[in-house]
Amino acid sequence: MDEQTANILVIDDEIGMREGCKRALTPHGFQVSVAEHGAEGLRRLDEERFDLVLLDAMMPGMSGLELLQRIQETDPDTICVMITGYATVELAAQAMKQGAQDFLPKPFTSDELLTVVQRGLAERQRRLALRRQREEEEKSIQLERTRQEMAKLDAIESRFMLVIVHELRNPAGVIKNYLQLLRSGFADEDEWDEYLEKLDLRAGQLLDMLDDLLELAHLKERLSPAKVKPVAAAEILAGVAAQFRSVAEARGLEFEVQIHAQPTMMAQSGHLQSLWRNLLDNAIRYTPKGKITVTLSEKEGQLVTAVSDTGIGVSTEELTRIFQEFYRADGAKEQVELGTGLGLPIVNQVVKIYGGRIEVDSRPGQGSTFTVSLPLVAS
Repeated sequence: MDEQTANILVIDDEIGMREGCKRALTPHGFQVSVAEHGAEGLRRLDEERFDLVLLDAMMPGMSGLELLQRIQETDPDTICVMITGYATVELAAQAMKQGAQDFLPKPFTSDELLTVVQRGLAERQRRLALRRQREEEEKSIQLERTRQEMAKLDAIESRFMLVIVHELRNPAGVIKNYLQLLRSGFADEDEWDEYLEKLDLRAGQLLDMLDDLLELAHLKERLSPAKVKPVAAAEILAGVAAQFRSVAEARGLEFEVQIHAQPTMMAQSGHLQSLWRNLLDNAIRYTPKGKITVTLSEKEGQLVTAVSDTGIGVSTEELTRIFQEFYRADGAKEQVELGTGLGLPIVNQVVKIYGGRIEVDSRPGQGSTFTVSLPLVAS
């Protein structure tokens, strides 16, 4: 700000004082506006930016001290100079305490006025420079934070890609090895059916992994639910449970569905299907004997569902990692050789999309219970 183009407002109920200040300051290049009382002064301040305000301490209606407080609340960097014909130490102290930069007793000369104004404008320049410096520093801090976050995301993405490549190479490598054995004639004819079955299993594992990766990628594209509509959660659960009942019973497991409510949820039905499908698949896959139970209820505006099993369970240490992509607990690997390690991450992503929560209660050798709560109304 060039002080010679500074914008100054004089607020005083005496016309002689208003015009006198204007005549004294205008020849020095200042833009000077006047107001005859506090209300008019506030109106002018709302309409236009002023670098410095000269205001009378004693005015009818709104006092100078009250006006000073209003100005400081609006823009604390505005320089305010109190002018008064009733100068006292107490008034000066109170004015300074409330934010006045200077105090000018009446009567005063043009030179005295000019000195106070120039001193005030110098302080205005200092304050604005400090504000610009703070803004630049804050901008630099934000840019550095953004850069660091981007670097973290790049590192995570790179690690994730390495994990994907590693996980995909395993079944692909096994498939290639079996094909080489068959093509090279090292496999006896009576071993072909066994090898072909293993090829089929590995190819199925590879396709399952690609399907789960695709589903997880689609879910991660959505940070909030889109194109939701009212869906009958109990009907969706019943449909998914019907698909898995025969699988569970074929493994000799008892399968029970308990529907205690008929909640209608704002959601995409495919998301709820995916949630129950992965939870039930996980429960059946890692339960060698016993029972699978899935429940549905409504509580305080939340859909609450739980899938319990009497399976192998998960240790406390492993619980902190089961929602990581491709992670499979040691017990899970021993129980089932093949698995994508993406089922629970898919469940977790669905829960995140709807702003819900998931809790796990699990003990090795005794089973697990996954409890999911989802808001019935999309946020």
